Amino acid sequence: MRVLGVDPGLTRCGLGVVDGAVGSRARLVEVGVVRTPAGSPVPQRLRAVADGIDAWLDRTRPDAVAVEKVFSQANVRTVMGTAQAGAVAIMLAARRDLPVGLYTPSEVKAAVTGSGRADKAQVGFMISKLLGLTEVPRPADAADALALALCHVWRGPALARLRAASGGGAAS
Repeated sequence: MRVLGVDPGLTRCGLGVVDGAVGSRARLVEVGVVRTPAGSPVPQRLRAVADGIDAWLDRTRPDAVAVEKVFSQANVRTVMGTAQAGAVAIMLAARRDLPVGLYTPSEVKAAVTGSGRADKAQVGFMISKLLGLTEVPRPADAADALALALCHVWRGPALARLRAASGGGAAS
């Protein structure tokens, strides 16, 4: 299964693609970020994020997309930008009929480190070990995107089966 992980943000939207399956070592396909200037108007920034994600979808052809769920933050501006960028990723996946997995930061941390309270350094370290990388992907948004993709590789199929069995459909 090939998964595009999206760590949404307006300034830096982390993107990471992995190939993997439950019980086998995952392989890095590509990792990076889409950047937008902080001073630009939000509509132009969202269009740039959309264009970047669309290019990644075209180039990497994932089977699914994993997006970080927005959680409560003290800074309303930050949470709004994160929610908007996440919605762009979800919409682009839906246009292509790709299943979307939504994961909280603690679910992702638990999937890759064993602890839902792991810090960014621990997540980055585990991503580099799990994917056999010599360095931690930078910036942290890129490593977080890979963590989302790995989380979906390992948890997505089981969650989809549970949703289908309960009549909830295959996608989040």
